[in-house]
Amino acid sequence: MPGAGRASGVRRLRPQSSEEPPALEEDQDLLLAAAYVSDAQYNRNVPFETSPRAIRLYYFYNHWTMQVAIYFFICVDLSLALFEEPALFPLPFLATSIAEVLCLTVFFGRLVHFAKVTPQMVFWKDTKNICIMVTIALTLIDLIIYGSLEAVNIHSVRWSRALRPVFLINFPESRQIRRTFRSIRNTLPDILYVFLLFMFSVLIFSLMALKLFGDRGLRTVEGLPYFTNILEIAFELYVLVTTANSPDVMMPAYNFSWWYSLYFITYIIINTYIFMSVFLAVVYNNYRKHLKNEIRKLVYLKRHKMMEAFNILKVKVGSEFVVMEAQWRRLARTVMPHISSPHLELLLRISDEGQKGYVDKMNFLRLADLLNIQVVTMNIKRHPLEEWMPRVYQSSASLLVQRMVRHRIFVWVYDIIILINAIFIALDEKNPFISYAEWLFLSLYIIEIFLKLYTYEPRAYFGKKQFWNWFDTLIIVAALVATVANTTIQSASKYNSQQVLDIVLILRILRLLRVIVSIQRFRLIVTTLINIGPTILTFGGLILVVYYVFAIIGMEAFHGKVRFFDPNLTTPDALVCGNPALKDSAFARDKYCKNNFNDLASSFIVLMELTVVNQWHILAGGFALVTHQAAKLYFISFHVVVVILIVNIFIAFILEAFFVAYSLEKSEVETAIERKIQELGVGIQEEEMHDGKLVDNMDVKDSGFSGDDGDNKRKALKGLYFRIASKKYRTVDALLQQMFESEIAPEDEGPPLDEILNFSPSDIYPKAPNFENSA
Repeated sequence: MPGAGRASGVRRLRPQSSEEPPALEEDQDLLLAAAYVSDAQYNRNVPFETSPRAIRLYYFYNHWTMQVAIYFFICVDLSLALFEEPALFPLPFLATSIAEVLCLTVFFGRLVHFAKVTPQMVFWKDTKNICIMVTIALTLIDLIIYGSLEAVNIHSVRWSRALRPVFLINFPESRQIRRTFRSIRNTLPDILYVFLLFMFSVLIFSLMALKLFGDRGLRTVEGLPYFTNILEIAFELYVLVTTANSPDVMMPAYNFSWWYSLYFITYIIINTYIFMSVFLAVVYNNYRKHLKNEIRKLVYLKRHKMMEAFNILKVKVGSEFVVMEAQWRRLARTVMPHISSPHLELLLRISDEGQKGYVDKMNFLRLADLLNIQVVTMNIKRHPLEEWMPRVYQSSASLLVQRMVRHRIFVWVYDIIILINAIFIALDEKNPFISYAEWLFLSLYIIEIFLKLYTYEPRAYFGKKQFWNWFDTLIIVAALVATVANTTIQSASKYNSQQVLDIVLILRILRLLRVIVSIQRFRLIVTTLINIGPTILTFGGLILVVYYVFAIIGMEAFHGKVRFFDPNLTTPDALVCGNPALKDSAFARDKYCKNNFNDLASSFIVLMELTVVNQWHILAGGFALVTHQAAKLYFISFHVVVVILIVNIFIAFILEAFFVAYSLEKSEVETAIERKIQELGVGIQEEEMHDGKLVDNMDVKDSGFSGDDGDNKRKALKGLYFRIASKKYRTVDALLQQMFESEIAPEDEGPPLDEILNFSPSDIYPKAPNFENSA
């Protein structure tokens, strides 16, 4: 091993226990250090006991099977609303209650498991654990009360169902959703002042409207008095901010005198354009500030974990503390058991620049980031035809075909073919010429695939990481299936299934998605969206929580008030959605009967319609008619929480994440990896990848970097190459860290742990700024 001779004079800092064999103690130290590194790698912030038993329990707690199990039971618990009254698929109360009790038992078991690995004081001070225990207790109480009342035929409200998302939010696995909620909570005070000023503006304009139009005797289209009630005016003007009732709300006044249009124009400019823009600016600024604080805390906690691991394994070599190469290898293998030997040796070469036989503190601290970067190990193979018939494959005609396929003109030609194909798809399919042209286009696409397989090594072309090649081939196969199916259906005149025809049509149109594969800029944008997909899913979880709570409340308040009938029915009940209160209403006139809260699926669809905003006032007015005018507060609350707050935060964060991912510079760790790859002469340039030098992304045999001199090294590495996997990250936190890491120096270990946990956004900025730090 390089540097092994320097191991003499190394002194172990930690005295060996007289009660345990040295090897056993060393293994326990290694497991503890690996737990810290794994926490740093996946940004887990779970204080755990360091006893051998607690460490084994902690490894089991973090095992992927346990996490899958807990999410499975969370999904089961949330989906029970589909089977409970009002139900989409009704089940007896006994069946759903048994399922819920089973879920609560699993949640309680998970909580007990967590209590076994964390210090008692930490466990009981953690708000998440208290929330879970209180929710379990309240749910059991509600189940008992509801079941007892149902036994004597008394219907009550299942209020605890709205608490079910608490389990999704508060288990440690959902730290991304929890972080988003914390950022929203911290952003609320700043948004509140803007919202109060906005509502004050709406109230002022409402009073102005009452004085301007209240005594004019104006009537709406429905024949109702126009702007005579201050509460109705405030609601209509609030709706006008969303533009859902424009220009209808203005027309009675505008028809009376065109001067009154100036009132509405002024209102829209101030409240729709200025205030809504201010909302977005305030939300974006404050959310980014609190997110930045969260990420700074995350980075410092990661470094704190890595310092703990370093302190466990460090030994003294001369005047500095280091981790020996053998221990570093064992540690990396323990954290990532499936890492290939070439990959491990590459990371070791990066961490031990001078091949001294040990890793110093600064290089050790970036181990978690090194493990998070996807380094693809590749082995370039010869084309099978080159092995079977080398003379034919290397002939001048064969080489000409290969150069033609690799040339950019080949791509441009097929881009033009795709555009022409799009025009033909839009034309009348019944024309025989168009029908024959479909077969021509399909033949050209199949020829393209065969030419590429002839030029590129097939196993490389269909490698595990070659997403776009798989996508392109699947699209062509789908087009082939669609064309054959369409021809078969047309020839069998007696058989006509509209659903099958619809599927065939969709499969044929999907062929146009090959434009994404052909145009590099399109591929770059789609790849960026895929890379920020985990962050989008985080907000998907947030939206799910809010939708679920509002859906449960809506079902309890509005279920059965509106009913859907077959569209062909003309009975009085069908015309008023089963409720006489909706007679002559816009809700019934627009046939919105299916927009109801009679089950969870219908509730989610209504909430989605409210999020889109258009016509949401019609929905609110309809449910207000069948219950009480106060029901409008439910819809206004949903609009404030989802549209004004969450959607603005979602837009702000997606913009930030997309810009970072789209124009992302390589991190310091990625740069170090690529530099070492190039130094070792085992790298493939990105432009070579684009020009068609496809490689198979497979781990090769565990040869490692065994030779010390250049000749032996290149002999051992023959055919072995590495590259960074296109800016893909293992975790959402890795992308978030990239957004703000330039503002934290690599050598900054951060303050003590207690200070890190109590960071506030104001700590980010200097207390007394001067010219230098302001600049």
